[in-house]
Amino acid sequence: MKKDFDNKLQSRNIKPTAMRQLVLQVLTDQKTAISLPELENKFEKADKTTLYRTLKTFEENKLIHSIDDGTGSVKYALCREACKCHPEDLHVHFLCAVCGQTYCLNDIPIPNINLPAKFQLESVNMVVKGVCSNCDK
Repeated sequence: MKKDFDNKLQSRNIKPTAMRQLVLQVLTDQKTAISLPELENKFEKADKTTLYRTLKTFEENKLIHSIDDGTGSVKYALCREACKCHPEDLHVHFLCAVCGQTYCLNDIPIPNINLPAKFQLESVNMVVKGVCSNCDK
């Protein structure tokens, strides 16, 4: 398992360290996006700055993407293997109004946006809000 994490980190030009391996393990185990405070709660003795820098390194190297779901807390989720975080790689996110979890809907791409001439698309954030399948019971 450790070797798999090392390979995943190295494939994105990220030097494997013990903390990066641990953070990658947590992100891999997540079924929903996670905020920095939620990540901090998973580590008793980890420094908040180290966790933040780890997330930023992962994001800069396209291992994870950040999500502004409108809750006021940025959340993070693993990118798909071939993702380069270009607009065509982006997908819809779903925020549950009941449990507050944010899900990546990887199979629902962001619709094509036809911008006026001389406008250049750099990023898109699409959040759909409702009730997730876990809360709809």
